[in-house]
Amino acid sequence: MTGAFFTSRWVDVPEWVTEEPPGALPQGFRAAGVACGLKESGSLDLGLMRCDGPDLASAIRFTSSAVVAAPVLVTRDRANAAQIKVVAVNSGNANAATGGRGLDEAARMQGAAAMSSGVGEDAVAVCSTGVIGVQLDGRKVTRGILDASKQLTAEGEEAFARAIMTTDAFDKRASLTVELTGGPVRLTAQAKGAGMIQPRFATMLCFVQTDAKLEAETADLLLGVTVKRSFDRISVDGQLSTNDTVVLQCSGASGVTVAPESEDEVRFGQALDALLRQLGLHIVRDGEGSKRVGRVTVRGGNHGAGEVVARAVANSPLVKAALHGGDPNWGRIAQAIGGALYGSAPIAFDIAIEGVQVAVAGAAARFDEAALAQLVDRDEVDYVIGLPGDGHETEVFFSDLSHEYVTINAEYTT
Repeated sequence: MTGAFFTSRWVDVPEWVTEEPPGALPQGFRAAGVACGLKESGSLDLGLMRCDGPDLASAIRFTSSAVVAAPVLVTRDRANAAQIKVVAVNSGNANAATGGRGLDEAARMQGAAAMSSGVGEDAVAVCSTGVIGVQLDGRKVTRGILDASKQLTAEGEEAFARAIMTTDAFDKRASLTVELTGGPVRLTAQAKGAGMIQPRFATMLCFVQTDAKLEAETADLLLGVTVKRSFDRISVDGQLSTNDTVVLQCSGASGVTVAPESEDEVRFGQALDALLRQLGLHIVRDGEGSKRVGRVTVRGGNHGAGEVVARAVANSPLVKAALHGGDPNWGRIAQAIGGALYGSAPIAFDIAIEGVQVAVAGAAARFDEAALAQLVDRDEVDYVIGLPGDGHETEVFFSDLSHEYVTINAEYTT
C-alpha cells in the first residue's frame, strides 16, 4: 500500500508494506532534536537517537572517499558496529579536513553522548554534516547533546529529522508497517542530502530504526545489499562526500524475529530495499533546486563498461541541463557514451528515451520528435542505453542541473 512517501514508479513496494503517518518511532526508540548554536539561523542542528530495545543489533556503512571526516574515523575505529545504542548527529559543520583537533572534537562528541546516555563510548556512533574545513565547536555540541538527552521521546522523530538537515529543501523520512509471518514490525528512517551527491554514497546521512529482532550479521547483510541498490545508485553532481554514514538499528522490542534465510528475512529485506531506494530518490529529487529526476539504465558492455557509461551519462552537465529543460536531445547522451569509452571507436550503441528508440547501432532512428518532447516533460525521465557485449544491467538515478543549484553552491560559505 502506497501513500505520500512512495512516489516513484521506479520503486517496487511489496504488498506487505503499509505507509504510516511519520512521527512515532518503533518500539524501543526515543529521539530528540535541539538547537545548539552551530547554525547562524538558530534552527535545529543537533539530533540524538537512542535504542533501548531488549535485543539490540545494528549495522553501519560509511563513505568510500579518501578524504574522510573525523566523525567517520572515530565511529569506524572506536564504535562496535553491531551494538550501536546511541547516534549523535550535528548539522552546520562537517568536522572534515580539521586535523587532530577535529578528531578530538569527534571523540568528545562521542564521549558526551555516552555519558549522557549511560552507555560505553563503543555503543555510540557520531555523525556530522555541513561546511568542510571549519573547526567544530565542541562546547556547543556537548551542551546540545546534554539538552537533547533530557528531551528524548518516542515522538521526537520529526525534530531529529529536521536537526540533521543542511541545504535540504524538505525533510526525508518515512514510517512503515511490515507484515511478517511472525507478526507486524515497524520500520522508520530519516535521511538528509541534496548536494555533493555521487554514487558510492553522497553528502548524505541516513538512520533506520526497526523493532524487529535481527541478528547483527543479518542486519549487516541486508543493509549492505540495500545500500548498493539505493544510495550507491544516486547522483546529483558527481561529487563524493567526506561524511556519508548509514546506520540501521534493530531493537527487537516487537518480539518478532527475522531469522536468517527465512521468508521473513526476504520480506523484511524487500521492505528495507523499497524504503532506501525511495529515500535515495527523494535526495536526488531535492538536488538543490532540481526540477526533474532521470534514470539511466545500461545493458551490455564488457569488462564493466556499462557502469562507466551509466555514471558518465548521469554526471554529464549537458545531459543534466537537457533533462532540466525537458529537451530530448539524445546527442548529449551519445557524447557522454563516447567520452566514457574513448579509444573504443566505433561503438554501436542504442538509446531509448521513455521507451522511444532514438538511436540504433550508433545512428539516428526515426521517431516522432513532438511526441517525445511531451514524454520528457515530466518529473521522471527514463533513459535506456544498449552496448555491445554481454555485461550486466546497471542503473543510476540522477538529478538535472538547475540555475538554483549553481546559486546555492556559489554562495554556500558566503
